[in-house]
Amino acid sequence: MKFSEMKYERPDVEAYKAGMLDLIKRLSEAKDFEEADKVFLEADEYGKHFDSMVTICSIRHSIDTRDTFYDEEMKYWDAALPELAQYGQQWTMALLNCPFRKEFSDKYGDLMFVDAEIALKSFSPEIIGEMQKENDLTTAYNKLIASAQIPFENGTYTLSQLSPFKTDADDDRRLAAWKAEGKWYKENQAELDRIYDELAHLRDEMGKKMGYGGYTTLGYYRMGRNCYTKDDVEKFRAAVVKYLVPVADSIYREQAKRLGKEYPLSFADAALEFRSGNPRPQGTPDDILAEGKRFYDDLSPETSEFFNTMLDNELMDVLSTEGKESGGYCTGITEFKVPFIFANFNGTQHDVEVVTHEAGHAFAYWMNRNRVPEGYTWPGMEACEVHSMSMEFFAEPYADGFFGKDAKKFLYSHLSGALTFIPYGTMVDHFQHVVYEKPELTPRERHNIWKELLGIYMPWMKLDGDIPFYGEGEGWQRQSHIYQRPFYYIDYCLAQTVALQFWARIQKDKEDAWKHYMAYTVQGGSCVFTDLLKNADLDSPFEEVCLKTVCETAKTWLENFDLKGIE
Repeated sequence: MKFSEMKYERPDVEAYKAGMLDLIKRLSEAKDFEEADKVFLEADEYGKHFDSMVTICSIRHSIDTRDTFYDEEMKYWDAALPELAQYGQQWTMALLNCPFRKEFSDKYGDLMFVDAEIALKSFSPEIIGEMQKENDLTTAYNKLIASAQIPFENGTYTLSQLSPFKTDADDDRRLAAWKAEGKWYKENQAELDRIYDELAHLRDEMGKKMGYGGYTTLGYYRMGRNCYTKDDVEKFRAAVVKYLVPVADSIYREQAKRLGKEYPLSFADAALEFRSGNPRPQGTPDDILAEGKRFYDDLSPETSEFFNTMLDNELMDVLSTEGKESGGYCTGITEFKVPFIFANFNGTQHDVEVVTHEAGHAFAYWMNRNRVPEGYTWPGMEACEVHSMSMEFFAEPYADGFFGKDAKKFLYSHLSGALTFIPYGTMVDHFQHVVYEKPELTPRERHNIWKELLGIYMPWMKLDGDIPFYGEGEGWQRQSHIYQRPFYYIDYCLAQTVALQFWARIQKDKEDAWKHYMAYTVQGGSCVFTDLLKNADLDSPFEEVCLKTVCETAKTWLENFDLKGIE
């Protein structure tokens, strides 16, 4: 079924509540495992229609935030979903208290009980009001970002549409684009500060109401972290500073030489990798999707079936249009057992990475769409990002088709970008830990912390007055995850470290690398992150040797990559 044919209708919330209470009662009263399992399987199906309606509503709202119908529906769900969370919690408690846990574990594995215990620690009816307010604030942030209309040269652009100008090879034009973007953020500074200040205090209050003394512990539970701790993340951050920051620094020093610029680089100059311009995809969005089809058709029978289903059923919305939310994501529509990809093509190499990155998520969902329980379809966020980031590397042999004359530029840029991203992403995580440890910070103090962290994680950046928004430490406000999903961003860094292992394997034997990728992917969410890696013969990013090894391998490849003839 095509996405446009999927009918949205607001589910009857009262009927849903009654149905959940009935399932909870029947599970609690089950006399044997056979009866309990029947109720469990019924409950697993019960929420699919409800969840799918909310998902379809959310997708259509993100495609056009100006649509008054879906805007009102999202306001409704922002208020309703936190209230409904208590019914999910009651079901979780009934499952944990069920006398047939051993039989359930024997049939489905114990992970659902581990996750259930974490879920109980992440919610209480006491914080429903705060959750509703949190939804209101994150929606306000999204709408503000989507509303941007930035005058530039002879046109007006959204933030996404402005992006190609921010990597323009002409120094004056590129700097002007960065200034235009920074000016818009500066003009909306007060509102951005207000929204986040309220979120920081609100989340701190939620953590205190839950008995955690603040938000950080609650934030980890909300992220479903089930196999690593705050201490593990701190060790990873230390390894990034020790092994990866020096490699990234050397990449930017070489970039400064290519550009004929002084080191450290301004934000505008750091965005230009080659004097002749960054790699740009060739052709139209349709051409990019057609090359994506060729890649997935060639890669495996499974990927071919998957991508053709996405194309035939219009399960991708990728053009950057007015009123559309920024960014990109992949989600699953459980009732129809299909994924959906949302993105904003803008004429940069990002467009190709959407076809590989977000489709990596979508392929993982596709391979696990029939899992029971449904909760095992997706693994944790950090594990999900391995699917997407690694798929980008499997697509590299198709660089000629995607980029034409810029193929060599892309291959260099893709690997160097993977390496230089990790310090930035790690800095995002470090920043959030400081913010939630000190919720009393003023907006200006938060900006100063970001500026200080830039010196640790991104020493190649020159903090000057050319673009005040960035130079004054306010650039974090364009990172939507900081507003919407606290502590999510480190997941990208952990996953990128694993993806670099796949890159190294691909250099030796692509077929063998694909076997390991499929061994990882077909597990879905049936294991915790570290076990998924172990089962696919991959190293954990929490082992210091993992980051050390991938850094050494990638640095050697970049130093020996032939850039002759490329300015």
